[in-house]
Amino acid sequence: MRIATWNINSVRLRIDIVGKLLDEQQPDVLCLQETKVVDDAFPRGEFKARGYEHIHIHGMKSYNGVAILSRIPFTSRDIRHSCGKEDCRHVLATLENGVEIHNLYIPAGGDIPDPALNDKFAHKLQFLDEMQAWFQEKRSPDQPMILVGDLNIAPLEHDVWSHKQLLDVVSHTPIEVEKLTALQNSLNWVDAVRHFVPADQKLYSWWSYRAADWNLSNKGRRLDHIWVTPPLAPSLKGQTILREARGWEPKPSDHVPVIVDLDI
Repeated sequence: MRIATWNINSVRLRIDIVGKLLDEQQPDVLCLQETKVVDDAFPRGEFKARGYEHIHIHGMKSYNGVAILSRIPFTSRDIRHSCGKEDCRHVLATLENGVEIHNLYIPAGGDIPDPALNDKFAHKLQFLDEMQAWFQEKRSPDQPMILVGDLNIAPLEHDVWSHKQLLDVVSHTPIEVEKLTALQNSLNWVDAVRHFVPADQKLYSWWSYRAADWNLSNKGRRLDHIWVTPPLAPSLKGQTILREARGWEPKPSDHVPVIVDLDI
């Protein structure tokens, strides 16, 4: 099974490059974040035409939104809300093969890494705490599950272009890394990409639109992740971070697809 995750930054605006990904990489399951569209206007037809007939979406106008698009049937599906908000950040579905998939879009957190001064950062930290508590209470590390999404945190030193320069920048602060690590430890999740790529190697999935030449400056961060629970770890067969997609025209996302293959 091949699963891909991508913060697409508006699925309707970038439907052409989504189609390119599907045609070239042929994932069995595609999880999108920041779809930025209400459910009634989601472009289901483009996915169904390519064989992705099983669609689980939760979206809103202009912001957030998550989707699971699959060639494998679902046996169940659900939507989760956190922090007292219905802001379209977490959908889950169980596939016919018994694997439960969680697609997350963790709050970005704004610019100031202080919850007392920045409500967006406080929301991010609360979201992480609630997710950790929910997984510990509602799920078991023995269940075959995959967690994917734009987690908006680059946890490791070489998940960012400069560890020292980004320690005070939202997405790489110690408190965020601490809480994401606690979430990962909640069910002994395995980082499927770092399973293949040693922690001392630079690895990014996001490059800012602000860079004049993102490829030349290469000031990236690894914000997009795929985790699996321990029962699926022996099934991991390979990973790809599709860097070239950052330059796909006509309208690239600032994130690129992350893809993992499993022998299930």
